[in-house]
This record gives sequence, C-alpha cells and structure tokens, in this order.
Amino acid sequence: MQAGLNLVTGGTGLLGSHFVEQLVKRGRRVRALVRPGSDTRFLESVGAELVEGDMTDEASLRRACEGVSIVYHAAARVGDWGPWHEFVEITIEGTRKLLTSAIAAGVKRFLHISSISAYGHPNRPGLVIDESDPLGVNLHHWSYYSRAKVEAEKLVWAAHERGDIEVTVIRPSWLYGPRDRATIGRLCDSIRKGKIKLIGDGNNRLNVVHAGNVAEGGITAAESPESSGEAYNCSNDGVLTQKQYFNMVAKALGEPEVTRKVPYRVAYSAAFVFEVIGHMFRRKTPPLVTRYSVWLMGRKTFFECQKARDKLAWTPTVKYEDGIPDAVADYLSQQTDRRAPSPSAKEMVAT
Repeated sequence: MQAGLNLVTGGTGLLGSHFVEQLVKRGRRVRALVRPGSDTRFLESVGAELVEGDMTDEASLRRACEGVSIVYHAAARVGDWGPWHEFVEITIEGTRKLLTSAIAAGVKRFLHISSISAYGHPNRPGLVIDESDPLGVNLHHWSYYSRAKVEAEKLVWAAHERGDIEVTVIRPSWLYGPRDRATIGRLCDSIRKGKIKLIGDGNNRLNVVHAGNVAEGGITAAESPESSGEAYNCSNDGVLTQKQYFNMVAKALGEPEVTRKVPYRVAYSAAFVFEVIGHMFRRKTPPLVTRYSVWLMGRKTFFECQKARDKLAWTPTVKYEDGIPDAVADYLSQQTDRRAPSPSAKEMVAT
C-alpha cells in the first residue's frame, strides 16, 4: 500500500510534522492539512504539498482527501485544559467529518493516531496495560482530552466494522522531539527556575517516546495489509524513569540534578484543588499543575508496546541518550530564533 498520495492532518504539530518528514524520507508523496496562518516553513522545506483547511470545515477536508490513498490523522485538540466544546468540535466531530470525507474519496487506509490516555487513568503499582485492555477506565472529571480520544476511537472503529474503510490505530504516549512547542519547553523552564519536583521517589518508569519513532511505527502499520483492524501502542523507546528523564533534560540545560520530591497523593490532591479553582473562575490558562500531569509523571502503571515490536518489527531508531539532548537543543534554538529580529519581507522572499 505504498503507492499514491498520503494526507497528514495536524502537519504543523509535533507528531504530524514527523509523519511528514518520515514519509518524505521514504519517497512518498505527502499532502499536509494546515490551518490558515500557521507556520509551514518546515513542511515547505521538505517539499510537502500544502492544503489549507480546518478540522471543523468539512469542505476543506473533502478537498484534502481527493486522490489520497492513506490518511494519517494526527490533528486533535491537545492539552489537559480548555472547554469541552472545543474537544468535541475538533477531536470528535473533526474526526467524524474527516472519516466521512475519506470514505467519500475512496481512501484505502485510515491511520488514526489516538493516545494511551484513551485507556483512562489507571494507577496501580505493577499494572501493565496493553492493547487488549479496555478504553476509558477511571477517567478523571474534566479529563476532556482523554474523553475525546475515547469517543474519536469509537468513531473510527465503527467505520471499520461497517466496512466503510480500513482502519489502523496507534496509541502514542508522552511525546518529545524536535519541533515540540509544548511539553519540553514547560519542562525546561521549570528546571531552569528550580520549580520542578519529582513526584514520589522518581523511580517509576515513564512512557516517553520520540515523535520520529512513533511516525516510523505508524507508517509501517499504515502500509501493512495485516494491520487493518489492529491497534498498537507506540509508547516507549526503552527503559526510562522519571528521575532519569528530568536529569537528562537538566544535564542538557547545564542545570543541577532534580532532587526535590513531593508525595504523589499530595501532588494529586493539590492539582485537584487547582483544577476546581480554575473551573470556578473559568480560567482560560491551565493551572500550575493538573491531575493529568501528575498522573503522567508519577504513575506506577506502565503501557507496553510489545505488540508493535513483534508484529511490526518496530525498533525505535532514536534512543533517549541522543533524542533528549537534541530535543532540548532544538527548544533552545527556537528561543534564540524568537529573540532574533524578524526578517524583512525582502529577506523572506530571498530565502
């Protein structure tokens, strides 16, 4: 299933941009759905075809799907804060509209990028979650991102079961890598300011994965006939504890190791209070900490991706010891670029 045109939604985002990059490396034709006014410099630099549109605009989705063989659906309302209606409009209804457009256009395979958060928020020492486990377990109140991911998955599986389109689902975890404009920046800033603390003893194993590795696994799955109707966790690049992750970032920043700690229950309870206050006052910006972020960093439960390794021969190309310093360096270069004077219109045309 290699021939034909590939559509990537969310192409300017962290994961979407890595899908575009990896597809181009494989000699595939790539079209990226981008919102008007978004920064498309990287996509243009690798030669992707751009089509303007939005997950809420079905007409633009129909145009984007014309002539496409495989859809890589990476677009979603991300983050652990925001009004529910935005998650409904973008993640749930956006997926429904994209499915309708893809089916009408005769798309052969729909690779849906979900999340391990769709499993819910279990947290029991020694618990290992794989693809056979149910979705939506122990979801937090206000856990809109996870709830929306569950509902979006239901839509794509229903389309597959009806025989409308072949579907494959991948479930990444905590992503990092070049072009990360969200989590790595927050982590770096917290370490630099000395505000970060280990949740618990810091020895819990994290599900952290390089976006490029996820893209490699996702492309392999999308192009595999045997992967139709299958789901794969793409959720770690090996063994990495919370303490190791924070200290690898700190080392890349030239900062001292993170040693301060806070008990999990204390952090979780404080996050709940912050959330209640934030919702009471309808604050648009997220609180200092949320239950989702506490669970993400301090959970004792692990999400296994052995199925992807066995069935797809997926072996992460980028290892933590290389990927983490590179991601930090990329973030620091972004900060330098923002402080630099903006190029003139003439310079932009010349380059």
